[in-house]
Amino acid sequence: MTIRVNRRTALGLGTVATAGTVLGAAGPATAATEGTEPAPATPVQAAGRVAAAYERETARAGGNWQAYVSVADPAGEPVVAVADEADRRIEAYSVNKVAVAVAVLDKVDRGLLTLDQRVEVTAAIVVPGGDGIFGLDGAYPSSVTLGHALAALLTVSDDTAVRLCGLVCPAAELNQILRDKGFPDTQVQPVANPNRFFLGTSTPRETHDLLRALVGGTLLSPASTAYVLRLLRSPIAYTDGIRREMSSAQRARIATKAGWFGDARHEAGVIFDAAGAPVLTYALFADGQAGADDFGATHPAVAARARLGRRLLAAVDRLPGVGATHRTAPHRPSNGG
Repeated sequence: MTIRVNRRTALGLGTVATAGTVLGAAGPATAATEGTEPAPATPVQAAGRVAAAYERETARAGGNWQAYVSVADPAGEPVVAVADEADRRIEAYSVNKVAVAVAVLDKVDRGLLTLDQRVEVTAAIVVPGGDGIFGLDGAYPSSVTLGHALAALLTVSDDTAVRLCGLVCPAAELNQILRDKGFPDTQVQPVANPNRFFLGTSTPRETHDLLRALVGGTLLSPASTAYVLRLLRSPIAYTDGIRREMSSAQRARIATKAGWFGDARHEAGVIFDAAGAPVLTYALFADGQAGADDFGATHPAVAARARLGRRLLAAVDRLPGVGATHRTAPHRPSNGG
């Protein structure tokens, strides 16, 4: 028998605070009833369903989890479904690429940068062996637009794109932009070169709140907001976790960004209703599971998020979102020509 032990258990701090316990929602569905229950009709019911699914899947995956998940409520503030060590400041890894993009686009909004300006891709700036596409080019120097770099940053999670962003938004400036926007714990880690940085830290709550501010239109201009969401909802954005067991239409309803390094496997994003209004926001951070050298879909935490993704979507499928709508253009694959 495997016993799940995480930092919260080891410190004797009790169980996760979720809607299932706080709101008195029904317990987790059994294997026999799962998928047959009627879809929740209220945000409170949906939050209870999300809480039960989170407890079940994180227990199954093991390791340490920190998370913050909420369901939009037309009557007022979002209903918190999961608050699991939500204020723990942890290494966010590539989830913080969203924050990097926000800082760069803030400068675009202020007229200090443009998406069509070019940045130089030299052999020295390419991250050897890193994730993404720039390291596969094999021919340097070259140059791309800033828009190209941001697209690579948020879709295929390109590591060299981080350095390209640092050319136009140094670490100190980037961190100050985020602090000015109300995110003091979502910070990159400066290094000796002022134009380079490690991706740094955040908390589940701050990552959640940054995403809610983004879709709420209070973080960036409408054009920059639409740009980020188009990338995070695109078919080539991350699909191994929350979006894995979904149709292409369902995937288009989810803006998501994952981060992975060492034994950590993180993911954060927003689920939209059919009309394009945000209805659920999640920030899921995990580490300490088995298989630290497995960066694929079979890692226990990634597999847990894939199962959880279907349940999150089902929990809010009957609910309307709240706030501005963000529609996507129909996906039309090409056969060349």
